[in-house]
Amino acid sequence: MEDNNNSNKRVLVTGAAGFVGSHFIEHVLKNTDWDIIAMVRTSTAGDLHRLGDNDVVKSYPSGRVKLVYHNLVDAIPNHTSAKIGLVDYIVHFAANSHVQRSIEEPVPFVYDTVVGTVNLLEWARLGGLKSSDDGGRFFNFGTDEQFGPASDVYNFKECDAWRPSNPYAAAKCGQAAFGYSYFVTFGLPVISTQTMNIFGERQNPEKLISKAMQKIYNGEEMTIHCKISANADGDGVDETNDKSLVSEIGQRHWLHVRNVSSAILFLLDKGVPGEFYNVCGFDEFDNEEIVRLVAKAMAMEDKLKLKYLDFHKARPGHDRRYALDGSKLANLGWVPPVKFEESLDKMVRWTLDNPQWMLGGE
Repeated sequence: MEDNNNSNKRVLVTGAAGFVGSHFIEHVLKNTDWDIIAMVRTSTAGDLHRLGDNDVVKSYPSGRVKLVYHNLVDAIPNHTSAKIGLVDYIVHFAANSHVQRSIEEPVPFVYDTVVGTVNLLEWARLGGLKSSDDGGRFFNFGTDEQFGPASDVYNFKECDAWRPSNPYAAAKCGQAAFGYSYFVTFGLPVISTQTMNIFGERQNPEKLISKAMQKIYNGEEMTIHCKISANADGDGVDETNDKSLVSEIGQRHWLHVRNVSSAILFLLDKGVPGEFYNVCGFDEFDNEEIVRLVAKAMAMEDKLKLKYLDFHKARPGHDRRYALDGSKLANLGWVPPVKFEESLDKMVRWTLDNPQWMLGGE
């Protein structure tokens, strides 16, 4: 159990039926006595089964989690505000969160992520959130992709400039910028993060580890994005199965969603309004290494089939490497509680036992 002396608190969690939101609700139930108002909408990312079929959620008294249905593209109306009531904390996960879909349809990302955040900030400013003096906190959940691509020798610090490469990352910059502006202009107690690649149970099958599990399980080719050199004849190649032509494979740090939930709860207690914090994992792998680790954890290495696709031709706007410097949060005393290998093995075992989360399509 985490040490938390704040009893009888009320926290509003947006995006509560999403991957990170549902895990955070689990974490709050296990580690605090807070009451939770779970704001949900059904969408590409939102799935109420993450809450309704969740054994952890079901093991606690039903009164601790209250569902409220609202799409933040619209302002929160009075009748919904009355159902929510005054809250001590807002933890804001609701966003549109897939790079490829943002490239295909950018406009929904502006509405869901930027407009949705402003509507929530306005609700908080106009009386939905307790004041900073009374301990109120608004947690604004961001991404490492706001900084754009990192070189092989540099990890971004909180003070570095944002250089978003795609509409998803740009929308997250808008979300973060509005949050900070509400702190400066209105004194709203906003704490912001940038978080590295997250994985875990019940993740959307479009994400890398979940998709790799799908492909390996079905004996299908798994695509690895990279730079492809010309073949022996000097011809340009867009895709290949020849590893000798491959370089510059996409590279990420990885952090289990339980660690992310731990960091958020830590920052609601120790974080300073107006500050940004990087939430980092210790483990960095390129995407092929991750896929091979997944196959090993599944004990299906013999079924792994890889196809290499040229990164720049196939996925304009995708960055090869993301990396953050996590020293600011570490200096406050936070340490990720769960190791990568343990997390991946547990996720794989759980997903194989609950294949509906692996086979749900792309």
